[in-house]
Amino acid sequence: MTANGQSYRSVIAQNPRKSASNYSVYPSPKGPLAPSPAGYRPFYMSHYGRHGSRFLIDPRQYSRPVAILAHADSLGMLTAKGRSALASARAMAAEALNRYGELTHLGALQHRQIAYRMEHRFPEIFADTTTTIQARSTVVIRCILSMENELQELLRYNSRLKIDCDASEHDMYYMNNYKDTMVQRLRKSEEVRKAYSDWVSAHVDNRPLMHRLFNNATYADTISSADVLAADLFHLATIAQNSEIGDKIDLYNLFTTDELYHLWQQTNVWWYLNYGASAVSEGRMPWAQRLLVRNIVDEADSCLRLSHPNATMRFGHESVVLPLVCLLDIDGYGVQTADLDSLEALKWINTNIYPMGCNVQFVFYKPTDGKSDKPVLVKVLLNEEEATLPIRPYTLPRKPRSRAAADNGRTAAGVYYSWPDVRQYLLSRAMQGCSEECCRGSKNG
Repeated sequence: MTANGQSYRSVIAQNPRKSASNYSVYPSPKGPLAPSPAGYRPFYMSHYGRHGSRFLIDPRQYSRPVAILAHADSLGMLTAKGRSALASARAMAAEALNRYGELTHLGALQHRQIAYRMEHRFPEIFADTTTTIQARSTVVIRCILSMENELQELLRYNSRLKIDCDASEHDMYYMNNYKDTMVQRLRKSEEVRKAYSDWVSAHVDNRPLMHRLFNNATYADTISSADVLAADLFHLATIAQNSEIGDKIDLYNLFTTDELYHLWQQTNVWWYLNYGASAVSEGRMPWAQRLLVRNIVDEADSCLRLSHPNATMRFGHESVVLPLVCLLDIDGYGVQTADLDSLEALKWINTNIYPMGCNVQFVFYKPTDGKSDKPVLVKVLLNEEEATLPIRPYTLPRKPRSRAAADNGRTAAGVYYSWPDVRQYLLSRAMQGCSEECCRGSKNG
């Protein structure tokens, strides 16, 4: 079920593009944020964001379906729907030629729009002439270009920003800790592999799709590449929305609503088992992001001591954002279960966590009077929507609601947390599955 109690099948029935999981385009935020607490102003932002919309990374995801369908066509085995699928696959392969994994024009636009909203939501941070920004990207070009688009928009808003940006292997140990041996071992474990294969065997049947593509029943029933072809066509259907060709073709018409729903479920299950806090692996998959969490704490400790506003911006991948969200249990996404059929009921909906351009923002607020007896406050945004942590929010003094607060219909209650409380919570999460020496600075932990 979704947050409003609606089955995700109903969401997909209304909008097939919602079946795209991590290939979904970035959604626009739904509404205004709660006002700043009385006597506080935004001072610092700590951010980790995924690159924007891209092409598929593996060229075989384009070439395989073309080859399989073209071979069947040469034998006279394609239906009209199969021939249409072949034409669409060829068009997508031509558009993506030698652009595999690269940022699309839409991906660049997404980051300019995210930066625009940062500027206008938090002018106290980004409009100040003394603000400094430290920006870091993984060494992948789509992430670097996403960073550059976001920074260029911020500079267009405030040309006096002081920006230090870099993309280096030096920072990959926390920016994209893909070498974590413990997590890699769990990901390849028999328990995880079997849980996934058992679920797929029980829920996914690609034979009806093959009969819509091929006009010979025997050919359709015996084609050895059926599961690969179904996956490739589904990936082409879902990635198309991220580039200009998305308005010209529609591969969703190959699938029934139930098939799209089950293929989305399959992706949801795969990501939960491999990156979420699945009980199959004792909730340990998100631990790969413990060094990123420690970096978030260390950078905040340093930047909050400064006398001027500042921001730390990091640009990477959904394979970091999703486990980070799960490790910190943002909006309850750290839920643990071994019952893979319960994920929707538990509101673990991957599309809501990691669309293209997804991001987590920690926004810090300092007292305007500079008094040391008032704590620094922080709130968390997931994809620019106010999110929750599983700790007690800071109790704000009661005051009459301002006209602005009444107009936007939001209050600050329950949105803000004390930074000392959040800091303690983040460190406790960072220490999970990690030796004390590792979390004290080893780049190989």
